[in-house]
Amino acid sequence: MQMAAAPVLISTVQALDAFERVEVPVASVVLAGLVLAGAAVLLVVAPRRARSRRPAPPPPISSPGQVDEVTDFLVALGEAMVDAGDPVTHVQESLVRVADSMGAGEVEVVVMATALFVSVPGSTATQTSVASAGSRSLRLDQVDDLFALVDEAEAGGWTAQAGLDRLAQIRGRPAPFPDPARVLGYAVLTFGIALILRGSWLDVALATSLGLLVGLVEVAVRRLVPSLGVFLPVLASFGVATTVFVAARLEPEVSVSTPLIAPLVIFLPGALLTTAVIELSTGQMISGAGRLGAGMMRLVLLAIGIVLGAQVTGVPTSALSQAAQTPVPAWAPWVGVVLFGLGLVVHDCARPRSTGWILLVLYVAFAGQLVGGVLLGGVMSAFVGAVAMTPVALLAARVPTGPPAIVSFMPAFWLLVPGALGLVGVAKYLGQDRTLGAVSLLTSGTTMVAIALGVLLAVTVSAGLSGRARR
Repeated sequence: MQMAAAPVLISTVQALDAFERVEVPVASVVLAGLVLAGAAVLLVVAPRRARSRRPAPPPPISSPGQVDEVTDFLVALGEAMVDAGDPVTHVQESLVRVADSMGAGEVEVVVMATALFVSVPGSTATQTSVASAGSRSLRLDQVDDLFALVDEAEAGGWTAQAGLDRLAQIRGRPAPFPDPARVLGYAVLTFGIALILRGSWLDVALATSLGLLVGLVEVAVRRLVPSLGVFLPVLASFGVATTVFVAARLEPEVSVSTPLIAPLVIFLPGALLTTAVIELSTGQMISGAGRLGAGMMRLVLLAIGIVLGAQVTGVPTSALSQAAQTPVPAWAPWVGVVLFGLGLVVHDCARPRSTGWILLVLYVAFAGQLVGGVLLGGVMSAFVGAVAMTPVALLAARVPTGPPAIVSFMPAFWLLVPGALGLVGVAKYLGQDRTLGAVSLLTSGTTMVAIALGVLLAVTVSAGLSGRARR
């Protein structure tokens, strides 16, 4: 019995190491403090968007044609919000407010991660509509326009048919950046992530080259054969892992984790897993469990490709934790943040006017993570980063030129990289290193919970201070 309990005890002790304080250069801590102080000042002095006056409530809808149109619009709007990755609680609350602004009282809305149900009462009968959701992702420019429509529809003055036409325009709008630019953007964001992970310069060069290839394949599959998209995580992780493991055998200076994780950042479900934890924390058990299962499945697919690459090259999965012998200088991650942000703006097609706010939220999240790592340890650094970035993202949604909060949230979730931790854990667990794999999975799960709690705490405090927190 004692021998059987030994691995569990070792895993627990190793997992506690993740809560130890992180050693960070003094200059980086000072710079992080300045960033957080500047963000605090901005929260106080930044101009807020003036709330538009809500027109008088329209008369209750009664005709069957009106009921049908309002029902169709609510379903289409809710489907788009779920596709954008908005938590289901926010989707449900928004649809109820939109229905109220259109004169449809006492609507019933049930939202899940893959479907939604809307019932709108009429004078003689109740119209109920059901739609699937979560199957079509939206670019950041589409998300920006979508939530602008949501805010305007909540304020009133929109008809159901006009809203449906607007949604069709948003769905059908072509990407603002051409495919070659999006491929280059993915290489740039990979470059930034490699700097943030502090690999060696050789690791950074290898990761950027692989990021260029992964971006090219991802864009080509999406454009030419979308049906192969389900296999893309496995194929991409296998190709990247095989190349990295071979390079590590040929050149001892090459580490493994940085050039392996950075090119696969687009497939990491960090935001999906964190949203799942938020929904589970707020009582949305079905949606939270569904998103959690989808995120874990994505990690398993990536890990399968990595394990296959390790088997082909004969490299043990324990090498995944290999660190760079000569990491890039301490200032490099600060440059990596802006490169990551700019590359993501181009690859995911964010509005140019949103770039400054996205970079600000990224820097605040990164600075909060550094300070949190020094004060509270590695895992709780994610909590501090989430607490710091959330008010800034909410502020961006309230200024005249700012994007919806979800547009600046999504890049920050990727920056906090809970998905990268989970990827390493699953790969090790599927390989031969079960104990360290379990430790990494435990650390990843704790990190996601920390991020979710940080976001919920910051949103709650912001709601108490401002009266109502926007998305």
